[in-house]
Amino acid sequence: MPDLIFMDIHLSDGSSFAIFKQMEVETPIIFTTAYDQYAIDAFKVNSIDYLLKPIKEQELRQALLKFSKLGQQDTDHYLQLLKQLTAEQEYKSRLLIPYRDKLLLVEVKDILCIYSTNKNTEVYARNGHRYSCNTSLDQLMSQLNPNEFIRANKQFIVARSAITNITIWFDSRLLINVCVEVPERIYVSKNRAAEFKAWVVK
Repeated sequence: MPDLIFMDIHLSDGSSFAIFKQMEVETPIIFTTAYDQYAIDAFKVNSIDYLLKPIKEQELRQALLKFSKLGQQDTDHYLQLLKQLTAEQEYKSRLLIPYRDKLLLVEVKDILCIYSTNKNTEVYARNGHRYSCNTSLDQLMSQLNPNEFIRANKQFIVARSAITNITIWFDSRLLINVCVEVPERIYVSKNRAAEFKAWVVK
């Protein structure tokens, strides 16, 4: 067994978390990913470290230093936490969204996309309604099934069912066209284009 594993969360055939369901992993892991779609705080607590691509040399050095200071007791404790972190997660089938003087139950299957600015977050529903809430995209994404929703960029979460077509933009970005009118174009960066294309055809 290796002393340390660097593991990309997104693989061409799915999430690397599926590995933990098929075999016992007893080696510390440093997770890497091209985009902050996951709860970084949880990974910081439950894994050796979590590196966001492109990986900076200083962050890599700090992660390796953290690993070098681990004792066997620390490693055993970490592996127990890792099993909890990668366990089968249950995702919400409904979201509770404040709307005027009410709390609305919105079916997740009816959500087309979620848009956020510095001031507000808006949920676009299949019935044409648009609901404002004060929940961040990070919090909302943690409640949604990543097989059905993707964090396209800093402003948008998009449902697979909402995507009508994809345009290859002049600078190798992808333009996601959806079946609802949104306040600005939804771009996926060049660095995440391959990850998005693999996700959309799952």
